[in-house]
Amino acid sequence: MNEPRMTSERNLALELVRTTEAAAMAGARHVGRGQKEVADQAAVDAMRHVLDGVEMNGIVVIGEGEKDEAPMLFNGEMVGNGEPPFCDIAVDPIDGTTLTAEGRAGAIAVIAASERGTMFNPGSAVYMDKIAVGPSGAGIVDIRLPVERNLTALAKARGLSVSDLTAVVLDRPRHADLIAEIRQAGARIRLISDGDVAGAIACASPNSGVDILFGVGGTPEGVITAAALKCMGGDLQGRLWHKTEEERQATIDEGKDPDAILGLNDLISTENCFFAATGITTGDLLKGVSYSRGGITTQSIVMRGRSGTVRFIEAHHQPAKLRKITPIGFG
Repeated sequence: MNEPRMTSERNLALELVRTTEAAAMAGARHVGRGQKEVADQAAVDAMRHVLDGVEMNGIVVIGEGEKDEAPMLFNGEMVGNGEPPFCDIAVDPIDGTTLTAEGRAGAIAVIAASERGTMFNPGSAVYMDKIAVGPSGAGIVDIRLPVERNLTALAKARGLSVSDLTAVVLDRPRHADLIAEIRQAGARIRLISDGDVAGAIACASPNSGVDILFGVGGTPEGVITAAALKCMGGDLQGRLWHKTEEERQATIDEGKDPDAILGLNDLISTENCFFAATGITTGDLLKGVSYSRGGITTQSIVMRGRSGTVRFIEAHHQPAKLRKITPIGFG
């Protein structure tokens, strides 16, 4: 029997944003407390609880359990209430657990969805070398080219000089040569300690102050980012990256080409995709969870692939009422 497709009339992201709001509020209670596992578990529990009520038949392709040894939201888990539409789901209840634990900027709660069978499953491939840009750089950059050529091409497409561009790079020892190349080319650099989903999306966001993302980050995060950039009209290319020859062989054994260049259509092979994220701590992309006498305020970004619509949603929550309808500790 054919599985019902997600209809063009329904914006699933407007329902999924409730899951990221819940994860963000639960995780935000642990900001700066130095316990990233506790924060992550709270966010996982909250997201899973709200997901149960979403009208969909979802299967988790990019999960939390296998990566962080969380007991729920593992790869292959079924989520939603079991009703159509049938879809693939990618989750990261906290993209930036260290940022959350240390009270640093840029932690977000994230979810993406696409039609069943259209989301790339990274399998055992934990890391991916990536390059990501906004709409003005789509079709311009190429991960196979030297850094300087990509920066020059992007600057030309935008009518800027290379010195006007800012590149986002994860602050890791493995990126020492990459950072040197970017500096040699004349571009500015914004180093981030974690959270490359938000970093890549910021490249496609007007007035974010960043233009391009380079470097090796998580493969699951790359797939989630692809869903967002597909909605925004940006571009991402990735290439699986392996620390050891054993990891490379595992990718081959799973039937994947370890040297393949993966574009947006390889990572998310449909326009019928959705993305939602809610800020936990304030960063370039979103404001973090804030508290006042009147309750809790969250800011989220919600995207839809088919229409290319990007919405920012500011929501005000009343903890006293939330506690009456859910066991999750938002307030």
